[in-house]
Amino acid sequence: MGRKHLQAVLDDAASVTDLLRSNETGDASVWDYLPDEHSNWLDEQRAWHEGVALMDQSYHMADVYVRNARTGVRGEDAIDFFESLGVNSFENFRAGEPPMAKQLVMCNPDGYVVGDCVLFYLDDDTFLTVGASAAQNWLRYHAETGDHDVEVELADHPYHDGSPVDFRFELMGPDSLAVMDAVVDGSLPELGFFEMATAEIDGERVYLLGHQMSGDRGLEVFGSYDQHDAVEAAILEAGEEYGIRQLGSLAYKSVAVEIGWIALPVPAIYDHPDLADYREWLPADGYEANLAVGGSFRSDDPTDYYMTVDALGYDRLVDLDHDFVGKEAVRRSVEEPQRRKVTLVWDDEDVVDVYASLFGEGDPYHFFRMPDTYGEYGDVTRYDAVTKDGATVGVSKWPTYIVNHRSVLSLATLDRERAEPGTEVTVTWTDPAHRAKVERHRAREMQATVAPSPYAEHGRTGM
Repeated sequence: MGRKHLQAVLDDAASVTDLLRSNETGDASVWDYLPDEHSNWLDEQRAWHEGVALMDQSYHMADVYVRNARTGVRGEDAIDFFESLGVNSFENFRAGEPPMAKQLVMCNPDGYVVGDCVLFYLDDDTFLTVGASAAQNWLRYHAETGDHDVEVELADHPYHDGSPVDFRFELMGPDSLAVMDAVVDGSLPELGFFEMATAEIDGERVYLLGHQMSGDRGLEVFGSYDQHDAVEAAILEAGEEYGIRQLGSLAYKSVAVEIGWIALPVPAIYDHPDLADYREWLPADGYEANLAVGGSFRSDDPTDYYMTVDALGYDRLVDLDHDFVGKEAVRRSVEEPQRRKVTLVWDDEDVVDVYASLFGEGDPYHFFRMPDTYGEYGDVTRYDAVTKDGATVGVSKWPTYIVNHRSVLSLATLDRERAEPGTEVTVTWTDPAHRAKVERHRAREMQATVAPSPYAEHGRTGM
């Protein structure tokens, strides 16, 4: 009989970390809906700094609707539910009027991050969360097993057969608002970062979110999927005079490092004794059981792969005036932070040397696939060791070449005393995993310089 849940998978594994480092996902099929390039990834990257870029976000994330089971209480049951799990303040949801949005961050009882997602307050009784599976599964479990009077619906996920429920487009770049102003009926609402409004396109209602996915201004638009093709066509037509570029998966995946969002850290659910029931709720064929971790960082302790709110830069979102899972541990992360999120700027000559080794004798250095390595080596999330004077001081994630900066950048979480801009550190560039996609290679010590995160920032004010 096959294994039925994550806990059974873990019981059969030598250890949590052995399982995560031996899993192999093959290609990153979650991106199969997009071509690698619509034109070429270099000009697609340039577009979000020089003009306008269009990202189709309709397919690769999970959408979960949460609704009040009772009517006439204006979202209070659902807000109470989110408040019991999220580190965020929800006072604006209670006092304001929908539509509204925030980045919802949720932790385990020890204060390690389980996942984050975008939470939309759409109307009095309807909420939508959009993000990766780890956060969405945590929400669904607590909605189904907890005491809050809410109904939850998994409306869409990356491997869903058929069309999504909603379309979702992101426009980025200095000309993005001019394009959307030409697309919407009437005038485009003025929106700050993470502010929301509704608008109409050809008489059909859509939602707008002020949401820069690059350093420059941007806007997200979403609505019923039956509008997808018409809205996309209207955006492309209005964007012609601005040289609009659609982003393929190569350029799209490279955005995160510039804005400082550390995607897909290992969810903190694998070893806490109080989460055994949750692990038995999670399926054996699901995301958590098949998560593949690559890179040079190695530890036998799964907590070394978990992230705290300070490590991810989410301490600025924490509100300690309500009870939520992991509150006291999160308090310590805020009051006595140990890690800081930074950008690492890799040494150009070291990167060039990786490619030069292809033409020399012996095994080449670990290959760096342009523009980034997401999913290229059979892993989903990568952790590379960062050292200073021989001691490990943190981990590096998402190394990416950005043509706008002519550099390889990565995101990192470092010990705070090693996280000041200008500090020189070393990233160990190798992957010792035994996966078919990891080629025979030599390790390379890559020099890098600490820089702020986000690396490119224009007009972002918080959420």
